[in-house]
Amino acid sequence: MSDGAASDAAPDSGPAVRRLADWDAAELLALREEYGSPLYVLDLDRVRENYRRLDAAFGDADVQYATKANALGRLLEVLHDEGAGVECASVGEVVRALDAGVPGDELHYTAVNPPAGDLDTVVELWRDGVADGITVTAGAEDTVTRLGDRGYDGRLCVRVNPGVGAGHHEKVRTGADAKFGVPMDRAAAVADTAVAAGMDVVGVHAHAGSGILHDDDFDAHREMVSRVADVAHELDDAFDLEFVDVGGGFGVPYREDDDPLDVHELAVVVEDGVADVDARLVVEPGRYLVADAGVLLADVNTVKETPETTVVGVDAGMTALARPAIYDSYHALRNVSAGGDGRGDVRATVTGPICESSDVFATDRSLAEPRRGDVLAVGNAGAYGYEMASTYNSRPRPASVVLEDDAATLARRREPLSDLTTLEL
Repeated sequence: MSDGAASDAAPDSGPAVRRLADWDAAELLALREEYGSPLYVLDLDRVRENYRRLDAAFGDADVQYATKANALGRLLEVLHDEGAGVECASVGEVVRALDAGVPGDELHYTAVNPPAGDLDTVVELWRDGVADGITVTAGAEDTVTRLGDRGYDGRLCVRVNPGVGAGHHEKVRTGADAKFGVPMDRAAAVADTAVAAGMDVVGVHAHAGSGILHDDDFDAHREMVSRVADVAHELDDAFDLEFVDVGGGFGVPYREDDDPLDVHELAVVVEDGVADVDARLVVEPGRYLVADAGVLLADVNTVKETPETTVVGVDAGMTALARPAIYDSYHALRNVSAGGDGRGDVRATVTGPICESSDVFATDRSLAEPRRGDVLAVGNAGAYGYEMASTYNSRPRPASVVLEDDAATLARRREPLSDLTTLEL
């Protein structure tokens, strides 16, 4: 699927990473003025650059965008226009991809312990022809049986647990977590169960984890790919596999002094690992395509001097961007209101409005002297930002703006207070 018309043009892959300092302060301030705060901003031209760089690095591989990183409809349209298929972790993501115009035969549904309602809907969409040609990836024999019970006899991929994980945090190193995939020595038996139910076993899948960036992650990823290739060899004789899917997890540098991922080197690692497998390679990037294409803007509403630090309160918190609270994640911060006016830096703790001590974006961070009414930008917010947002503390979710061809468009309205109770009886 990497031979879409848009990718046939001479690709502008852009720089390997876009730092927060590279965003135009005046443009961000103008967006804040027009659309309010908190505000997510997503640059779709940058997404295209990231896709073309990765697509060029992986050559003939099929690229399946991991929707869970950012499921905004216009983003899905752009990536599909570029030639990407779409990988979905839930039935909701399947429906959103279909709504964005992605055909069923370019969708992979990776079912992780799927609820009954998810399977009911996916099978119904498949049976009705809405999702004709969809590939369902199953990581448990129970999932295969439950699909068969619903009359599904379409395309199936077996997800295996390679026993080795990688990534930026223990909570996202899925490769060694028993929750994900069947043991490798059970892959053939699970595939047999699928065939007995009339399904077409077309692939094998595994995923090491999220945020693969450095050489030690490469070593783990190399081992994971090698183990999946071994399973593919075992299955290929009996099932004539179409593809080997090694997942995604390709990382981005969140810290200002971290080097960007060498995606060409990673591609060599992956392609070498499956070189003798007679099947197409599939990769599932998410974060790599969208993280540095997005920022979160927030207003400073409180500046409080304390003996320990300057506490800077902003109007976005863990309900808008959950990663720091969940993973202790680092996100670059910038006072975009302070450019060129000679302000010095202070050591600041930047917090949100949520009644939790975990509602902190940064502790003891150097920041251009903040003043009430300033606008702060949070970098690398294009991945797992809005997707993980919540209405905890009954706080509405932010608006989202997309940038494309030098124009800004409101892509998602700000959630009004009235929406918080629309589901109540």
